Amino acid sequence: MKKLIDIKKLFQEKKYTEIISQLENNITKIQNNSGILNLLGACRLLKGKSNKEDLSSALEDFRKAYLAEHRTNHSKEAFVNFINVSVDLFEYENSKKNHELSSNNFKEAVEFFEKNEDFFLNDERTVLAMVRIYKRLVDLERVNFYLETLIKNKNTNPFVLNNYIYNNTFSKNWRSDDFLKYGKILYDNLPNYPENKIVPLKKEKNKKIKIGFLSADLSGFHPVTYFLKSILSNYDSNQIEVFLYLNHTQTKEDSSTKGLMKLVNKSCEILNLSDVEAINLIRNDKIDIIVDLMGITSKNRLSLIKNRVAPVQILWCGYCNTTGVKGMDYIIADPNLVLENEKKNYSEKIVFLPKIWNSHSGINVKRVYYQAPFVKNKFITFGSFNNFRKINENVISVWSKILKKIPNSKLILKSSSVLSNNLISQKFKENQILESVEFERFEGDFETHLNLYKKIDVALDTFPYNGVTTSFEAIWMGVPVLTMKGYNFISRCGESINKNLNMTNLISKNENDYFLQACKIASDKDNLIKMREHIFNTALSTPLFDAKDFSYQFFDKLKKLIK
Repeated sequence: MKKLIDIKKLFQEKKYTEIISQLENNITKIQNNSGILNLLGACRLLKGKSNKEDLSSALEDFRKAYLAEHRTNHSKEAFVNFINVSVDLFEYENSKKNHELSSNNFKEAVEFFEKNEDFFLNDERTVLAMVRIYKRLVDLERVNFYLETLIKNKNTNPFVLNNYIYNNTFSKNWRSDDFLKYGKILYDNLPNYPENKIVPLKKEKNKKIKIGFLSADLSGFHPVTYFLKSILSNYDSNQIEVFLYLNHTQTKEDSSTKGLMKLVNKSCEILNLSDVEAINLIRNDKIDIIVDLMGITSKNRLSLIKNRVAPVQILWCGYCNTTGVKGMDYIIADPNLVLENEKKNYSEKIVFLPKIWNSHSGINVKRVYYQAPFVKNKFITFGSFNNFRKINENVISVWSKILKKIPNSKLILKSSSVLSNNLISQKFKENQILESVEFERFEGDFETHLNLYKKIDVALDTFPYNGVTTSFEAIWMGVPVLTMKGYNFISRCGESINKNLNMTNLISKNENDYFLQACKIASDKDNLIKMREHIFNTALSTPLFDAKDFSYQFFDKLKKLIK
């Protein structure tokens, strides 16, 4: 008992290394003690910055712990820890480009969870931990099922609701009214802070209009970074002051964020600030307009929007659906994305930009026209560099039909995950066309990534969740992008892009039309060459890459919203 008390005292004093030493010296006595094994694993993670060895050792401790006892709270705690460390270890290995990383831990967790589903199903922590694994496996149906189960059991945790809504942006089953319905439920469950804890919000008569941008994604090669840079490089600093509020930690290596910071008046990190602290910080900056670049994505701060940090609050760029949050006053779109009769399905008022809802200032890589790959290859190469979460069974089915119809054709896909490769591979295998699919990984610098488009004759857009950044990149390189007309904002992005490119012949009406269009493009090779030449020669003169005009239109619309 004294030893146990000593360990408890040591834990309170955060002497984790000493606890590890004591427990390892008595390891034979605790092999079947789930609680102590769980403590040992936790100490390995808490003692300092965890490396691969610590993660692996902790993982083994948690494995032993949940196997030592069945269907107890101790074993449940250990299982949750096992899952989360499995994902952490996977991401650590993936960041080190370990392409041969085994998914055995994920397989073990899935089998154990599904075997004991009745015990775990109503436990929020366990389900959310398993959702982390199913996301990495790109098994969005299971993600949806388990999140939906929690919600049906009256779970109103904003984190659960947020994940459920965002996951369904990839679903063909949800329409705008579905996003509105669950967005309102999310809004109702976001915290509401009393006014006596918050700095009063006042409409200031600033000499210049103060516009703040709120994002968790202004880093690395994230698409939001590029699109934001397009407007921040072109605004009138004599009339406008710009503030960045980063819901992430700035890293020393991140030149992207540093570049943005040079274009604004002030930037600050709010990741580690409480909601109240963040609200007070932004209110004290006397912002006129806050532009939320996250919406209902994984690291959002919608609680700030609900409690209002600025007189005018707008959604743009990072999320292409209604939020259902009453504090979000406006959403930026264009006439191609939201139809007149659909306005009722948005809690926000629609701010229509005249041409396109987004624009790119151009890619910092020398543009050189290159010959269509099929001329040398003697076969057509299709390609898609979209996130694999956008590649559902319908997409795979249509792409498989195209590959079967066009003799010797190939499809290049690009992914950051070995696991997603495995899943998508299996789907193409079931369609008996896997031999025509080539997988590439996101590696190297941006120029290396961009040059991969030189292997592609025609880019195939995903549906219902269209590509945006990947379409801009393809067009920049002179590659036509075949898309399918959708039924909501996110499924019409491809349509808007091609209309603004004056390439309406690349917009299909439905899956069958998409298939026929792809076959037609691939069969008429002379026309394909002309199409590629036209896109390369004209793209920069279209609204897609006219960032200066877009920036003017964007800020002009914002200025008119200040009353």
